[in-house]
Amino acid sequence: METLDLSKFPEITLPKFSKVKQNFGKEKIEDIEGEVRKKVAPFLNDLTGKRIAVGVGSRGVANIAKIAKTVVDSLKEAGAKPFIIPVMGSHGGATPEGQAEVLASYGITEKTMGVEIDASVDTETIGEYEPGLPIFVAKSALAADGIVIIPRVKPHTCFRGKVESGICKMLVIGLGKQRGAESVHSEGFGRFAELIPGVGCMIAERTKFLFAVATVENAYDETCRIEVVPRNDVLTLDREMALLEESKEKMAKILIPKFDLLIIEQVGKNISGDGQDPNVTGLFFTKYKRCAILDVTDESHGNANGVGVADVTTRKLFDKIDFRVMYTNCFTSTEIAPGKIPMVAATTEDAIRIAVKMCNGIKNGDHKIVWIKNTMEIGEIMVSDTLLEEVKANPKLEIITEPEEMKFDKGEPLFNWE
Repeated sequence: METLDLSKFPEITLPKFSKVKQNFGKEKIEDIEGEVRKKVAPFLNDLTGKRIAVGVGSRGVANIAKIAKTVVDSLKEAGAKPFIIPVMGSHGGATPEGQAEVLASYGITEKTMGVEIDASVDTETIGEYEPGLPIFVAKSALAADGIVIIPRVKPHTCFRGKVESGICKMLVIGLGKQRGAESVHSEGFGRFAELIPGVGCMIAERTKFLFAVATVENAYDETCRIEVVPRNDVLTLDREMALLEESKEKMAKILIPKFDLLIIEQVGKNISGDGQDPNVTGLFFTKYKRCAILDVTDESHGNANGVGVADVTTRKLFDKIDFRVMYTNCFTSTEIAPGKIPMVAATTEDAIRIAVKMCNGIKNGDHKIVWIKNTMEIGEIMVSDTLLEEVKANPKLEIITEPEEMKFDKGEPLFNWE
């Protein structure tokens, strides 16, 4: 695969960069196990001998292995017989092996959890939400005596509603496996504000759903709240709505309001459903002209969903794509844009220079650039020296390093985020 020869464009120059700290609220839970045990304790009555399906998803939820293990242990101590099921829709290529592999990448295995993992993707319908819209739920969950899920509550990447990503969405999309996710996605994101709470409540009501161990994270992707939301409270939506508002208030954002080019070091399904979270990057409103995405996380297992928002990417990322896995995700969600392939550059340096060249109407060397590791880790970012006056004017931003030229070795930056 041949790419552009940028030696023919020597006039494309890059500005100097400084590392900048973004300051957000740092409230977090120090004793994760203790908090989980305290919160689930009131909901562990009358479980002796009952098989409880514990649903764990595919997102990079903070402390997920620790939370899952504590939930499982608490259920065991109450006399229950818990087992874990992946609740991740079509992720992991919509195969049992792929979904088990996703869990394993988070440290969730039969050995570490001390219980069986049933990764079957078989489903049954529990009825229709409306004529022609069947609702599917994992057979493994329906066969259990009770269902518990562990969702993170946060704004969704593609729609706005009373509830977005969280309890109801995990019940609808996650617990539905590929068939359930595909059925609801067939209606399009335009109906999600209605369908996610509506179908979520239907599933909670018609199954043996017990409770959700819901988390909220701060701007540094640390667990700052753990709440157990029982079935009746899920049906009213009030608790999840309150958790969503809290998540919005604490969510990290790029604190620079306007710039020309956004460089994203990594995308990944463990980072966001869209690979990158548009709530963080600002894709819900125009604040930059171009975007370059450089790599995909290993935890994504070849699913580079989200690269489609970029104008330029790298051969490094392209070579990691498992098109079967990525296209299964796109096919299920009926959203193909995140899986489209942008211009592919030979190296990171070439990708950045191409993206700079495509920012029209800006004098060479005057480009305003923000470079982030990913949308989960933006406590520290890189900014071009052309943005430093704006940084100095913002009390929440702090310059860590003096401006330096970005050095490359064989086209890859000699820079470490640590």
